[in-house]
Amino acid sequence: QVQLVESGGGSVQAGGSLRLSCAVSGNIDIANCMAWFRQAPEKEREGVAAIYIGAGVTYYADSVKGRFTISQDNANNTVYLQMDTLKPEDTAMYYCAADAGMPVVPSLVLHRVVYHYWGQGTQVTVSS
Repeated sequence: QVQLVESGGGSVQAGGSLRLSCAVSGNIDIANCMAWFRQAPEKEREGVAAIYIGAGVTYYADSVKGRFTISQDNANNTVYLQMDTLKPEDTAMYYCAADAGMPVVPSLVLHRVVYHYWGQGTQVTVSS
């Protein structure tokens, strides 16, 4: 039984910050990667940030580089997404995801097909 639960979303003004949390429960010790995705209305779900759990190597979408930071706290089984300098175009439902222990090549690390476990999402709204 694996469960991912996101929290930390909300409504902020442009230029503000939020930190999203993904609490992980269940046996996912074999997972290689965890990631954050987002989906705005009428748009496809896009990968925002990902981290290789063992190596700590991170990847980001070009649209958030320099503004968002993904990190992990293994002791607490939690993955975070620190979002700074938020823009209205960051408005979306944000989802946490984990793979099922399959090898993940960097070229696919921000693709949703890689991920098996998903949270139900937390809404982020950025106003101007």
